[in-house]
Amino acid sequence: MSEKRKVQIVPPEEFGELKMVPPKDKAVGMPAVISTMKHISKEMGIWKGLKLLNKMNQKDGFDCPGCAWPDPDGKRSGLGEYCENGAKAIAEEATDRRVNPAFFEKYSVEEMSQWTDYKIGKSGRLTDPMYLAKGSSHYVPISWEEAFQKIADKLKSLDSPEEAVFYTSGRTSNEAAYLYQLMVRQFGTNNLPDCSNMCHESSGSGLSQTVGIGKGSVTLDDLHEAELIVVMGQNPGTNHPRMLSALEKCKNNGGKIISVNPVPETGNNVFVDPQNPMALLKGGTTLTDLFLQVRINGDVALLKAIMLLMLEAEEKAPGTVFDHDFINEYTAGYDAFMAELKQANLQEAIEQSGVEEKQIRKAADLFIQRKKIIICWAMGLTQHENGVDNIKEIVNILLLKGSIGKKGAGTCPVRGHSNVQGDRTMGIWEKPKDGFLDNLDSHFGIKTPRHHGYDAVDSIKACYENKVKFFLCLGGNFISATPDSQLTGEALQNCDMTVQVSTKLNRSHLVTGEEAIILPCLARSDKDNQKTGFQFVSVENSMGIVHKSRGSLEPFSDKLKSEPAIISGIAHALFGSDLINWAEMADNYDTIRDHIEATISGFDNYNKRVRDPKGFYLPNGARERKFGTPDGKAHFTPIALPNRQVKEGRLIMMTIRTHDQYNTTIYGMNDRYRGIMGERRVVLMNKKDMKEHGLKNQDVVNLISEFRGEERRANKFKVISYDIAKGCIGTYFPEANVLVPIDSVAKGSNTPVSKFVEVRLEKM
Repeated sequence: MSEKRKVQIVPPEEFGELKMVPPKDKAVGMPAVISTMKHISKEMGIWKGLKLLNKMNQKDGFDCPGCAWPDPDGKRSGLGEYCENGAKAIAEEATDRRVNPAFFEKYSVEEMSQWTDYKIGKSGRLTDPMYLAKGSSHYVPISWEEAFQKIADKLKSLDSPEEAVFYTSGRTSNEAAYLYQLMVRQFGTNNLPDCSNMCHESSGSGLSQTVGIGKGSVTLDDLHEAELIVVMGQNPGTNHPRMLSALEKCKNNGGKIISVNPVPETGNNVFVDPQNPMALLKGGTTLTDLFLQVRINGDVALLKAIMLLMLEAEEKAPGTVFDHDFINEYTAGYDAFMAELKQANLQEAIEQSGVEEKQIRKAADLFIQRKKIIICWAMGLTQHENGVDNIKEIVNILLLKGSIGKKGAGTCPVRGHSNVQGDRTMGIWEKPKDGFLDNLDSHFGIKTPRHHGYDAVDSIKACYENKVKFFLCLGGNFISATPDSQLTGEALQNCDMTVQVSTKLNRSHLVTGEEAIILPCLARSDKDNQKTGFQFVSVENSMGIVHKSRGSLEPFSDKLKSEPAIISGIAHALFGSDLINWAEMADNYDTIRDHIEATISGFDNYNKRVRDPKGFYLPNGARERKFGTPDGKAHFTPIALPNRQVKEGRLIMMTIRTHDQYNTTIYGMNDRYRGIMGERRVVLMNKKDMKEHGLKNQDVVNLISEFRGEERRANKFKVISYDIAKGCIGTYFPEANVLVPIDSVAKGSNTPVSKFVEVRLEKM
């Protein structure tokens, strides 16, 4: 193998101009409107931007490329069905900036890799297919036909299909995801990692084992009707701002809200609806009734303490707290669960949670008094060694209350990318079920592989060990999204060829295999014109609703192709069309949907139902108390206190996003709600911990993570005094991803433990 290019794998260690201002006490409102207009104006002009935003999340428009929060089934707001970060996402993909052949001629991959992720992302939209030859430092233009043939030739040259990995980002449409997994399985592998592996895999594992479906059980209306909503390990104000409207409706209907987080987040505090003049005048709605500042990974301890207090109340007045009718009819494992719960020590649980006892008692009272309860969560619960157990404990407390499978109650994992749930429904999974593969085999006349493939973490390891020679990414920024950034980059550099299907430049285009290809695709907001006319795609949101999405912008380059067209082009070059007519599916997406209907349950009359402006709900057994477990019951699970400890003088680090960021895409340099402006290389730290470590505001430190005798370093971060649970620190990703060990994963889901990294600080 030739010498690897000398590229920068992790973001450069350089500071901006840090400015601290008081954290905001209210979310959204006019500041969000002003921020939105600034981003839109800067990237594509205000009038073009407003025209485009008026189509986003509307029934005749396109789905937001950001989060997967559902749209209302009924009337949509004429003023706009988007949030600040959704508008930023559109500004990014509809930007007037271009990364064209002249750009690549000017800048080498080595030079571009020295840029920050922010600067790389702000370069603009990709215009042409590009090729990076072995030993070269510059991408050069390549025709689509030649690119497809190079990819096909490389795949055919492999000793085994297992030497290829096919990654998927969550923004890929149902149609593209289905074609992708079909191509990969015809090729002969299940190496189909996706972003779920790194985020919500623990949710899917925990829910599948307990209630028989790896998806949440609630609808948007359920949130409005809930008597109690618990928001755990989640920051809706930044990551899912439209969720705040649902929380406000819950409050207006008399519901209560508990927020559980190591850091108080503005979006969980007060919401000011920018579309409501009275809200602007009155200052908005207070959302959180009770804030529980849990220690990182103290969630099981917190829930167990609440359940012990619930048990105490139930024993005093039998039948008034627990829903025994529900438990007896619909659940299994209650006796074993109760035996474990009764052995738990309340004071030990309180201590491990990090929350004051009086606060926990207030939370328990709310659980005792209310019957319609929803628990929402995100990566603050899933990215832990015990992430699957975290989810099972949530199910336990909901089962005690009979709060699954009825209006206003249930499980609510809040997904990230706008179609990450649809990807999995379409078969993007390294561990496919035999029934699905049987359907593919009989319908298409192929023979799909049955052994499980690599997930995201296993793919990195396989590349590092030279077991993988080809890596294709359908969207996303694999280098910046994954743990152990330096190792991940070195792993991908071991490949013979890496291929990126992308809209914009990112670090994964610069840290490559010996050869690299960039295939520029249409964005969600672009018009998609194929041989049979303009096409639409479909997506599935967090609550299992499938609906159409049709772009409205004229593509800025005639060299762009849609994701289905790109996949079909690769597949045709690889297989021809003897068994599967790939060209036909690219020409007319109705054909793809016909194949989906024939092979995946729940998609009856797909082409007809998806044309209903509000879309349609997929079957959800947990929503109807028809649990898809082997015995048809929802399962209680005995869960022990995790009791995870760190060495004396060490801290627990979690990675977080800024308000100017969505996943690995960085829109700006300000974390407005937290009051951190102009800088990303910061450490949020409790003032008592700062004193114990001899640190003051804006001292510069290096971070060293420790795991199984190995150390990883991230240098040059500024310490900031912040209201975070004692013993815990927060840092932004992807800058801190280098500290997340590749072998530190959740049991049962293999999700990287990005929310519990043991670190020590080294003062510079």
